[in-house]
Amino acid sequence: MNSSSSYPVLRGTADQRIIEEINRLRREKNAIILAHYYQVPEIQDLADFVGDSLGLSQEAFKTDSDIIVFAGVHFMAETAKILNPEKKVIIPDLEAGCSLADSCPPEEFKKFKERFPGYTVISYINCSAEVKALSDIICTSSNAVKIVESLPKDEKIIFAPDRNLGNYINTLTGRNMVLWDGACEVHDIIATEAIIRLKIDHPDAKLIAHPECKAVILQMADFIGSTTALLDYTVSNPAKKYIVATETGIIHPMKKASPDKDFYVVPTDETCACNDCPYMKLNTLPKLLNCLKNETPEIILDPDLIIRAKKPILRMLELSK
Repeated sequence: MNSSSSYPVLRGTADQRIIEEINRLRREKNAIILAHYYQVPEIQDLADFVGDSLGLSQEAFKTDSDIIVFAGVHFMAETAKILNPEKKVIIPDLEAGCSLADSCPPEEFKKFKERFPGYTVISYINCSAEVKALSDIICTSSNAVKIVESLPKDEKIIFAPDRNLGNYINTLTGRNMVLWDGACEVHDIIATEAIIRLKIDHPDAKLIAHPECKAVILQMADFIGSTTALLDYTVSNPAKKYIVATETGIIHPMKKASPDKDFYVVPTDETCACNDCPYMKLNTLPKLLNCLKNETPEIILDPDLIIRAKKPILRMLELSK
């Protein structure tokens, strides 16, 4: 996390001048910049806080800034607004959506929920505000197992929207949660063949994977964890090489934390050694500057929706302490 006195102050290039202007505006406007690990490196480097969904939610909940600039995707900015209805929440690109959130339309999920009366609904934070409002508890990949295990063993549970994460939790906990059939295109597309090729090329590398990946990949992994857990593992583990089955953006903080180690992203095709989320990468430095300068696009939510969606998020934050 950057303090206000240690913002990057660089001179020369166009990007450096943009960073200087962003630094000036955030001081003047008492704005905080929150960025997800999947953002481009230059946004990560100037953010006040960089983290995964749980860390960002916790940071948004406790901030005393007047403006929250959310360098992430739409559902994340919505979550910040739900937790801070009195604050202005803005996002560099309003089109920065999420394939996983899109895979769970609220009206369809409402009908699905009605088929299982009496079930507790746990929804992964990667969903819309409307789906959150239909849920009892929200979770992230960091705390999902803890939250599920906080409920009685005989509790009937619906888990949405990620089937891969839900299946992984069922495997770990011995539960039989009913799963909504959704997935993140970035993680679901990761191919077993690409991992096998990397393991052949780098036999001494550890395979680390996000639980949004398919079960066959998780079975091959040396370590499974949330984005933050993956980063922490590469810092604490003595191995020098890692095959990383998640979005490319995490490589930047991994290299910063362990410059002496090598990291290989599992590619989605043969054209590049990358696995980028197209939505996360919509946010750029110029868009971030424009967003802060004009205080748009702004996240606007219905007050009643905020009240209903806030309850399961607060329950998550309480259970995560």
